[in-house]
Amino acid sequence: MTLEVSDLHVGYATAAVLHGVDLTVGDGQSVALLGRNGMGKTTLVRSICGLRPPTVARGSIVFGGEDITRKAPFQISRVGIALVPQGRRVFGSLTTTENLTVVPRRRAASAGEPWTVERVFEFFPRLADRSKQMARSLSGGEQQMLAIGRALMTNPRLLIMDEPSEGLAPAILDIIQDRLAELRSSGLSILLAEQNVDLALDIAEHVVIIDDTGRSTWTGTAAQLRADTSPLEQYLGI
Repeated sequence: MTLEVSDLHVGYATAAVLHGVDLTVGDGQSVALLGRNGMGKTTLVRSICGLRPPTVARGSIVFGGEDITRKAPFQISRVGIALVPQGRRVFGSLTTTENLTVVPRRRAASAGEPWTVERVFEFFPRLADRSKQMARSLSGGEQQMLAIGRALMTNPRLLIMDEPSEGLAPAILDIIQDRLAELRSSGLSILLAEQNVDLALDIAEHVVIIDDTGRSTWTGTAAQLRADTSPLEQYLGI
């Protein structure tokens, strides 16, 4: 299973945003997508997941050998891609448990243990303590845990996360970081669009940087970026 984004050009009604993005997430790989705010990370995530807007003008998105460039979100979910969106977007009027059970579920791969409510509660014990609580009353960190758990309930082959560290207290961020590292170690493929460079380099094996022109301008490993931070300085200003 591989996600391959090739020469992707994407825009909205009044503006083009991405002008040639190439990205690959191999089976069991974790890849971080870095870029300044407004440079198209969320646009790319939405395009992969079939969310509209934006509109793909050129290029292709292939997952597991199947072209999913213009497929609907429910079709993309069925092939095994799950999204943890920016801003969490949990169902506030449902309980924690109801948020986990409302999503359509794929059959888990034969080699993998399927995700259940009980398994999510073991993964995030804080959610178990709040199983009957309305999601809108959870803290921001707890809502992020719930958003991740809800995505895992679909038994994905690829987990995409858009700014999972946004607005989290340091203690909660530590928990999220530990859980993401555990998912990575389990062999789940991960695509992480993230502003927090430390988190991104800790979780991801590979990195793609989108520059101010909306192009994927640097691709390499997290180890390379740790050894030579000049691409971060050049393209992210840090």
